[in-house]
Amino acid sequence: MIRITQLKLPVGHQKEAIRDQAARALGIPKSQIQEWKIRKKSLDARKQPLQYVYVVDVKVLEEKKLLSRRHNSQIGPAKENLYVFPKAGGERLLHPPVIIGSGPAGLFCAWMLARAGYGPLVLERGQKVRERQKAVEKFWQGEALMPDTNVQFGEGGAGTFSDGKLNTLVKDPRGRGRKVLELFVEAGAPEEILYENKPHLGTDMLMGIVEHIRREIEALGGQVLFGQRFTGLVTEEGRIRAIEVEPVEGAFPEEEKGKAREKGIWTLPVEALVLAVGHSARDTLAMLQEAGVPMEQKAFAVGVRMEHPQEMINRAQYGNNYPRELPAAAYKVTRKTAAGRGVYSFCMCPGGYVVDASSERGRLAVNGMSYQARDGRNANSAMIVTVSPQDFGGGDVLAGVRFQRRLEERAFLAGEGKIPVQLLQDFLKKQSTQILGEVEPCMKGRWSFGDVRGIFPEELSAALAEGITGCGQLIPGFDRPDAVLAGVESRTSSPVRILRGEQLESRIGGLFPCGEGAGYAGGITSAAMDGLRVAEEIRSRYAPLL
Repeated sequence: MIRITQLKLPVGHQKEAIRDQAARALGIPKSQIQEWKIRKKSLDARKQPLQYVYVVDVKVLEEKKLLSRRHNSQIGPAKENLYVFPKAGGERLLHPPVIIGSGPAGLFCAWMLARAGYGPLVLERGQKVRERQKAVEKFWQGEALMPDTNVQFGEGGAGTFSDGKLNTLVKDPRGRGRKVLELFVEAGAPEEILYENKPHLGTDMLMGIVEHIRREIEALGGQVLFGQRFTGLVTEEGRIRAIEVEPVEGAFPEEEKGKAREKGIWTLPVEALVLAVGHSARDTLAMLQEAGVPMEQKAFAVGVRMEHPQEMINRAQYGNNYPRELPAAAYKVTRKTAAGRGVYSFCMCPGGYVVDASSERGRLAVNGMSYQARDGRNANSAMIVTVSPQDFGGGDVLAGVRFQRRLEERAFLAGEGKIPVQLLQDFLKKQSTQILGEVEPCMKGRWSFGDVRGIFPEELSAALAEGITGCGQLIPGFDRPDAVLAGVESRTSSPVRILRGEQLESRIGGLFPCGEGAGYAGGITSAAMDGLRVAEEIRSRYAPLL
């Protein structure tokens, strides 16, 4: 096929216009185009009128002859990074591979292994996504937090209750990113995610997708067990031999409660264990530290969720008279403080909600979430500052976890158990907020006015204040006095890295750290890609079971 880049069309064009434009670029009648497909679509909002920019692949007769006549950098042969799952190794497995966690890393690793005949077993401490949704909604309405089923834990992982962004900056010479998007489409995602510049899947769509993936794993001979907490490692001569698993209290249906109590902690023999535990499995990290699994401290970022009217962001990004069919606008901002700290936006949610993303009682964390339509009245993003071991103290590998917990305890107290909210003008003046301005919070979970600035050490809160006000030079109105700040955004990434070698294996043989919680990813797509990498390693080493 022939690839054509920089095809520009106005907002509101008909789909057939893409084919017409491609034919003009090639200098041929459009009837000669046998097939065509969009490879990339992005919006150029740098000047008026706004335009969509496309990369399109077309199939025509005598492609080589046509290419030889064209001396144009816009036109060339289509090149593909085709994903190839490796051939099976010869080492025998006595038991199926076990995967801890059903977030993107765990699910995609399990799905690939199930397709290849390995019959993987997935253990998830939380509940199935529909039961999880009910528990989360009840928590947001004021019921008690369930420590094992919440915004962080349960089928689909933390990404299920997020904006569902699928773009990634990870270099991808093996085509894993494209494969992940194709698998999402197989599971029910719209085909547009294959070519949109910033694809996303809202929480409402992600729920059905993770259900589909789980059913596929089961149909292919795998198992997914919910309400099962990974509590111990059994090793011998430097290799994993078994794991200890404990049923979560209250995780089973009424008729199984007696059975669950009788079962207690159970031991599961395993030779290949994938640790896709997510960035919030703090008890698991403590257990791994005690078991001698090599880990190291890792820098991460903390800050606040900041809300602006979506209409203000749309006008700033698109212009005052922008076409109304455009999607809710996104932004990305960054500033460097006088002291040299970087303050930047993260996980921006157009038309989204700030959500109570807590997973531990007495501690409060927030995140951002959007539905597929992105039709909420506010835009929100995390405005964060990087922290390193110098900020959260030396000591053992879990010092960053303890730092996160201290901030979350302060946030819980600041809001008296609800999401603490403070207007930007009051954050800057170090005073309490008494009344809202024009910006009304869009939140999932209860909120109250509280001292958001006081959650942080002064060095960090001063950096946030300087960075946020500086962003007013980048987006008009970004530093408006009545912008709403909520805290604390503390789960941007894992505070540790579970070490692994070139073959993706821990120093403890048979143990494969994987995904965001292990320190090797930063979002849904990169976590799923890492799940594919680990599945490839297991595949190339071991023979299938089925």
